[in-house]
Amino acid sequence: MNRKLIFLDIDGTLTPAGSNTPPESAMRAIRAAQKNGHKVFLCTGRNPAMLAPVLALGFEGAVAAAGGYVFMGDRVLFDCPMTPEQLETGMRLLKENGVFRTIEAKDATWGDEDLGDFLASAGEGNSELVRWRKALAEELNILPMHEYDGRPVYKIVFMCTEAKQLEPARAALEKDFKFVVQDVAAHHCLNGELINRSFDKGRGVRIVADACGVAIGDTIGFGDSMNDLEMIETVGTSVCMDNGSPKLKEVSDIVCPAVDADGLAIAFEQLGLI
Repeated sequence: MNRKLIFLDIDGTLTPAGSNTPPESAMRAIRAAQKNGHKVFLCTGRNPAMLAPVLALGFEGAVAAAGGYVFMGDRVLFDCPMTPEQLETGMRLLKENGVFRTIEAKDATWGDEDLGDFLASAGEGNSELVRWRKALAEELNILPMHEYDGRPVYKIVFMCTEAKQLEPARAALEKDFKFVVQDVAAHHCLNGELINRSFDKGRGVRIVADACGVAIGDTIGFGDSMNDLEMIETVGTSVCMDNGSPKLKEVSDIVCPAVDADGLAIAFEQLGLI
């Protein structure tokens, strides 16, 4: 059996959105796959602080911050925060146009103080929105923006009501950043994130594969939303959850059952990992 590298998005893929607890069937499948010699990595938009509770369940490492920070065990393979100038420009132009913002360092996240009120009025149907709403409600290390202390930031997450609110920031930053907008829209809310063009989840997969000496054809990626697209396009075998984005399903090799319907366990068995 060829040794595989398995990459798992967290919210909406490994766990229900906003949760740190995978289904028991998923963890049984992951441990069985590891016992068979495969390595399992998280591949997520979360920063290391927000993924830490899941990492502690026993993964080999992670492509974190949507590819901006990649590590395997204690070894850092890639580290690429925004420049101070990029951060200042993005934050200023988004704020001036009424866009709600969160920013993520390696070990902390800050959010606009009125973000919770905005999310409370937004609709369901978006795993990122659900995650942020739960994280705010449970105070999972999301600090008020006025406490930001200047440490390096990897990603800006934005939420607004109209696409035109993003246009000034796009004009200034789209050369260096992709504005990744979730296509599973919530009512009265548009959300997404600024991802540095210097990295993405797909490049993170390649960095890990090179470090492990594994061919890209022996990689498998699981995701559910359009921020998983580069991972899905890069891995040797791509899997989208049934609860995921219709567009992502179209470009994935396999669509497996939903996260809460034993989807990972079923797919691991189908792929011969266990």
